[in-house]
Amino acid sequence: MQVNNKSRCHINVCIIPARGGSKRIPRKNIKHFCGKPIIAYAIEAAIASGCFDQVIVSTDDQEIAEVARNFGASTPFIRPDELSDDHCGTLAVINHAINWLAESGKPASYVCTLYGTSPFIKADTLKNALNILTSQAEKIYCFGVCEYPVPIQQAFSISETQKIEMFEPESFGLRTQDLTPAYFDAGQFYWGTAQGFLSEQCMFSDAAIPYILPKYEVHDIDNIDDWVLAEAMYIALNKITLSKTSQE
Repeated sequence: MQVNNKSRCHINVCIIPARGGSKRIPRKNIKHFCGKPIIAYAIEAAIASGCFDQVIVSTDDQEIAEVARNFGASTPFIRPDELSDDHCGTLAVINHAINWLAESGKPASYVCTLYGTSPFIKADTLKNALNILTSQAEKIYCFGVCEYPVPIQQAFSISETQKIEMFEPESFGLRTQDLTPAYFDAGQFYWGTAQGFLSEQCMFSDAAIPYILPKYEVHDIDNIDDWVLAEAMYIALNKITLSKTSQE
């Protein structure tokens, strides 16, 4: 059977992994965050960015799929059981979706992995990161990073006997401004070429270009304490934004 050339046009796709079996915060992906399911923020930002031909939520859970569709995402498949346990990595989930699209006659060109628990993500951030990636022909990935709030060179460990030991004793006494800034993965989004993801090339390498995010937009939500703090910050930021808008 011949495949229609038009159906083989490459697309840009957002893939939001959202399994139903979260342990530390039960039903985490659809738990309400400041008034609506937390996954809705990621879906809405992806759609508003205008970057994507399709926004897909990859889930093993029918309730999550229904919520995702209600906010404009598509759920063209239910994720296989072998990709839904605690030990399955995100890359396997993303590559499953990329391969599914290719087999369905919709091969992807650029792919953005976007976590469903990213309520601070902005549409402009996704758009700007894609522009940076496409302007760097030699790069495969672009993802969000954030600077550590304190110098990691002056970090230390505490043993069971309460012994303090610096990781870099030679950095003791040095001024903060004299130390090289260090960054961490913000855990929000990962733009990349479809082939880059499929090749499983390491992201933390010369293959990637960083997109530096402000500290107030980066909040790792792993437990209920993180959740409460993130909601408080989200409300505070919205108040600041509304105040600035009213003054203009």
